[in-house]
Amino acid sequence: MSPIHYHVLLALGDEPKHGYAILREIDERTESMVRLLPGTLYSTIKKLLAQKLVEECAPPRQADSLDERRRYYRLTELGRRLATEETDRMAALVRRARRKGFAGSR
Repeated sequence: MSPIHYHVLLALGDEPKHGYAILREIDERTESMVRLLPGTLYSTIKKLLAQKLVEECAPPRQADSLDERRRYYRLTELGRRLATEETDRMAALVRRARRKGFAGSR
C-alpha cells in the first residue's frame, strides 16, 4: 500500500469526509509534512474506489456544507481491514528497527 493511500484511509477511519476535509486532516495529522495536491487526492480516491477500499456516501448529519457537488467518502470493511493490516505491518517494522538501534525505545 502506498503511503498516500494509507494516509487517505487513515483520514477516513473515524467518519465520512469530503475531499477538502481529507486534505486538512492529513495536513494537520502530519504537521504539514505530507501535503497532497487536489489532483493527487482525487486520483487516489478514484483508485481506492475502484479497489473497493472506500465508497461514496451521503453527507453526515453534521456536514459543514450542504453543497450538492461535494462528495463524501467512507471506508469499506475491506478498506478498514487493509489499513489495519498495514498499521500492524508498520508497527512490526518499527519494533524491529528499534531493536537494531535505529529509533528510540518507548
